[in-house]
Amino acid sequence: MTDLKAAALLAPDSYSVIYQLANTEYTLENYSDAKTDFSRLQRLNNRTPEPYIGLARIAVKENNLGTANELLAQAVNIDPNNADIYVRRASVRGLMGDHNGAVDDLILALSSDNKNQRAMQELVEYGNTNYPAAMAGLTNAITQAPQVGMFRYLRAGIAQAHYHYLAAIEDYKTILDQKLYNYHGIYASIAECQFALGQYDEALSNIDYALGMIRDNASYFCLRSQILRTVGRNDEAVKAAADALAVDRQSCDALVEMALAYIGIQNYEEASNLLGEAMLTNAEEARYPMLRAWVMEKFLNKASAAQQLYRNVTEMDHYYIDNPRSLKGFALLFLGETEQATRWMENILKTVKDYDGLIHYYGACFYAQADKWEKAMDCAAKALDLGYANYYQWDKLNDGRITVAPLRDDLKFLNLLSRHNSIFGIK
Repeated sequence: MTDLKAAALLAPDSYSVIYQLANTEYTLENYSDAKTDFSRLQRLNNRTPEPYIGLARIAVKENNLGTANELLAQAVNIDPNNADIYVRRASVRGLMGDHNGAVDDLILALSSDNKNQRAMQELVEYGNTNYPAAMAGLTNAITQAPQVGMFRYLRAGIAQAHYHYLAAIEDYKTILDQKLYNYHGIYASIAECQFALGQYDEALSNIDYALGMIRDNASYFCLRSQILRTVGRNDEAVKAAADALAVDRQSCDALVEMALAYIGIQNYEEASNLLGEAMLTNAEEARYPMLRAWVMEKFLNKASAAQQLYRNVTEMDHYYIDNPRSLKGFALLFLGETEQATRWMENILKTVKDYDGLIHYYGACFYAQADKWEKAMDCAAKALDLGYANYYQWDKLNDGRITVAPLRDDLKFLNLLSRHNSIFGIK
């Protein structure tokens, strides 16, 4: 602020200086000065939308929504053919709580510029924070423009990212059936969805088709290896994992998949080494030391080494420490620090918004591993009610200790899955 104010004194008619000053004042919640400086921008150049957007944001903060809408309309009228103006308006509409309007603006931006990365990113983010609004907006866009494959592709991708695999597959297949796109990534995405739904033969067929179109994609070989491991074809899984590493020797996903494939053929030492290499490649990912600890403990009889790896996970400096992906509570649990571990999980379930069931799936895994059956079942029911449709994870996943495996012999759990067959496409 000190430098910007000094610059404004030296160049009182500099648009860029006043613009930075006004935005900084807004960020610091000094709305009165920000309003003054955005108004100065209007006087310097009234044919640019920035001051109107800035004043609209301030009007929202002051709860003057009518004024905000008027200012947004003026901003759009200045440059109606520029896709970015609709992205800007979307951000203010989101601030106003008009999420449907914001999504409509992002789709409008993509309609005029289908390569607008900011619009795509913000639409995907809406899928994370307001899934119904994102899907409703895209569905409306598809209804109005059914031959625009991008809208179906975005809707499918957002549905897949939130574990609604049946809806994603339907859109991906429509894209192919209507010949809107013929892209290897669509076949791979269908394979990912089918694998998650437990449709292993179909998934293998689609990932093989994608690999028939392009051979230098490590993630495709990783998925092929994972499918083969799941159906017990371990030697072939090792070959597919080796193919993934041949494409990208530095891929952590490929290193981990090769390690898990080696476990399938009982080569535990090499599996541990590969997981160690993944840890060195990405020291911030908690999953790798957790998997290596499991290998050390279960297969190599190195309990003390496993305990040290769990301790390392508890000491990792995660920006998402209160997110289950940090795995801190699991590591504490496996160290025997049950009380602290339980507080971690309870805090997450209490404070983190669960949009799609993922949080409660982690809760089910945690309480299953902690032998707290009632809480595990409660979390599993909530995850399934929210549509967490990864049947592979519910039914098959045994890699490591962050699974619901202890529940699978419980008839109540099996009945719970059966009651949710519709989300898995099981009739």
